Amino acid sequence: MRIRVQGGQPLNGEYRPSGNANSAIAMIAASMLTEEPVTLRNVPSTTSTSAMLEIAGSLGATVTHDSSALTIHTPEITRRELTRDETGSGVGTLLFMAPVLVRRQYVRLELDFPLNRIRTHLEALRDLGLDVITSDGAVEVRAVQWDYRDIILTQASVTATAIVLMLAVTFGKETVITNAASEPHVQELARMLEEMGAQIHGVGSNVLRVFGADALHGVSETVGPDHIEAASVAAICALSGGRVQLNDIRGSDLRMIDKIYQRLGIKLDIDDTMLFVPRHEILTVSNREEDVDSSIETSPWPGFPSDLVAIATVVATQARGTSLIHEKLFNDRLLFVDKLNSMGAQIVLCDPHRAIVVGPSPLYAIYMDSPDVRTGLGMLGAALIARGESVIDNAQALRRSFDGVVSKLKLLGAAITIEDAGLHG
Repeated sequence: MRIRVQGGQPLNGEYRPSGNANSAIAMIAASMLTEEPVTLRNVPSTTSTSAMLEIAGSLGATVTHDSSALTIHTPEITRRELTRDETGSGVGTLLFMAPVLVRRQYVRLELDFPLNRIRTHLEALRDLGLDVITSDGAVEVRAVQWDYRDIILTQASVTATAIVLMLAVTFGKETVITNAASEPHVQELARMLEEMGAQIHGVGSNVLRVFGADALHGVSETVGPDHIEAASVAAICALSGGRVQLNDIRGSDLRMIDKIYQRLGIKLDIDDTMLFVPRHEILTVSNREEDVDSSIETSPWPGFPSDLVAIATVVATQARGTSLIHEKLFNDRLLFVDKLNSMGAQIVLCDPHRAIVVGPSPLYAIYMDSPDVRTGLGMLGAALIARGESVIDNAQALRRSFDGVVSKLKLLGAAITIEDAGLHG
């Protein structure tokens, strides 16, 4: 699906970020841990949430929608296997391993990717004492209950942490999880599980102590705002030279992001539920002595999120000074800098993890093919400040994690033309 973006338009007005899709997919899976109905509000309409709801239905859940919420009711889980097509639709589908295992005592997952992608997940399951067998591209797990387990994750994986949490509240009397992920969406899942009857100590930290419940019950929960969408839109608006107020945000999720943005010259006014982006005339990289030769580094939460490395790099191209972008978590997240260089940026890719950005550099419109879901908003931001009209193909990638972001940016004054009506923003 293709969009055309005319750059150079200041964005002004009010904006409300959608619900966090990563929170929603975990909460959808958790809703199937109980046979009682679970109501979820503020679920974003994204490709990832749609795929999760479709699979939930195929596993036996009944999903009903009204104008403001959806209700998931799973009296019985009817299958014990996830097919390659289902697990291949996104890593989030692995979360269904927990409710199927809890409700049916056995689960089989057929995978179309190498097992080393889920090494952390499998090690965690084995450390919990579960019977895990891998063969011919499939994983089989049989349920085990425990009185006490103390495990450490080899990586602070969001998905692995979520799976372990869901199993711990049902199979274990007491479980300690060290090196747990602590992102806002993990915290939301933990709070939901507490409302369902479990006790979880240390939510928001990397050590969780979980006390299981005899039975989980239905709840009504609201998916929190997407901090990645809020932070990305705030940066895009600052670059555009406009003034924008973002409502219904969660200020505590933006503390580290705000610090990093300040190093790049973006000043935000943030309180508990509102973020104001004032007009920025000139961005300047921090020249404080302690910031010389420092870098913008991604790291596990509460560090600067890897999902914002693209938009931070775009900001660096417009800030006076030199910035080092250091992507510590993933090997391929900086490959998009070739597109920015094609637009006129001055970026040297030192290696798969580091890029030196010299700014400011005027950006010029180009044709972009298939933006990666992790860099899509960054590249859209680059197009919105570039001179001329950019064309972005396969823009449906934006819908995997963000609900209606294109349409909402248009309401702020972004000159975006959607050439395929199926995109819906």
